Amino acid sequence: MDMTTPLLWALTGERGAGKTTFCRALAERARAAGWDVAGLLSPGVFENGVKTGVLAQALRTGETHPLARAHTAPGLASAAREEGFSLAFGNWLFDPSGFAWGNQVLATCLPCDLLIVDELGPLELVRGEGWTSALTVLRQPRYRVGLVVVRPELVEVARRSLPIVRVMAFEARASSAGIGAASLPDGCEVPPL
Repeated sequence: MDMTTPLLWALTGERGAGKTTFCRALAERARAAGWDVAGLLSPGVFENGVKTGVLAQALRTGETHPLARAHTAPGLASAAREEGFSLAFGNWLFDPSGFAWGNQVLATCLPCDLLIVDELGPLELVRGEGWTSALTVLRQPRYRVGLVVVRPELVEVARRSLPIVRVMAFEARASSAGIGAASLPDGCEVPPL
């Protein structure tokens, strides 16, 4: 495994486009090819079709930890704070223990073949909070291919902070079966496995 010059790609796209679903599929494809896959996913938690939370999921073990809860409805903020979700950002309350757990997962994921960090946002890239160990880990030449999910408005900040070699813009597309599907734009290939 040559890790002297890891290939780090950024995946960006609007909220709800399917970036996490793509990351999960890429991780499964890499595992099937015999790659050691590590890092974190941030799958949403939905109730009645509404996103009400976010989990942190370790790619090596599948273990999950609550990361964030929406606090837009009356009463949700106080209930979430009672459960430890105390870091407010936008319409979300984050659980600092979820970030601590995720930082530990990231700190122990190297070396690996495929490193995925879903996602780095304003907490990490602007405020220096959240999954801060991701920035250190992604700068280390101890993985073969890396994929970091970044919001469109933070791509340039991420490029200044990380050795990103290519940015892939992700768009949701409808499948022929009428079920929502997500894919990369035509001509954009994932790194070969």
